[in-house]
Amino acid sequence: MSILLLHGQPGGATDWDRVIARLDSGVQAVAIDRPGWDGSSRACDLECNAGHALAALDRAGAHRATIAGYSLGGAVAAWIAATHPERVSRLVLIAPAANTQSLVPLDYLLAAPVLGELAGTAAIAATTLALRRRPTLRALRAFVAEQRMLIRQLPVLERLLPRISAPATVVSGTADRLVPRRSARALASQIPDTELIEIEAANHLLLWTHPGRLARILAA
Repeated sequence: MSILLLHGQPGGATDWDRVIARLDSGVQAVAIDRPGWDGSSRACDLECNAGHALAALDRAGAHRATIAGYSLGGAVAAWIAATHPERVSRLVLIAPAANTQSLVPLDYLLAAPVLGELAGTAAIAATTLALRRRPTLRALRAFVAEQRMLIRQLPVLERLLPRISAPATVVSGTADRLVPRRSARALASQIPDTELIEIEAANHLLLWTHPGRLARILAA
């Protein structure tokens, strides 16, 4: 069994370490740094992210896999499932920013010219420091670029969601303030054959607070 793991924003492949540590040894976990977060490339759109992700699967020798995406990585995962269905055996979206309902006023502020850069600096500094990382100029640029990409592309992705044919699971924390609970419920109705799992009192940081639960969901 192969699982492709796509991180959020900001983030990196190591965000999945706690979850991977709880997966069965027979599971091939492929966690990647998405474009803009690998220290060399620039942030790009959903199709570009999908291409990088599928190339990683090719390198791992996996034609089909469970595709799991966290937060913005959920949008990438859903895009892959909608546009490359032959590569997806199952879709797992965790606290996903994958439809227009997931956008809140702060998202539009962070995407705005000038003001977005200033607000983004504060947002990424707070987030990266909370995760014990050093905020960098490259990370800020990737963060702002992805905010603008989300505003442009989530309406496009939303129109593609009914095409998804793989069985899907949407996981949401009931106390998530970054991606509203209502957006996860809407997403579960937009994608055919979808199970919604709500984790009581959990916030947006499910990879860190509930790695064991997520590992069980991924391996189900």
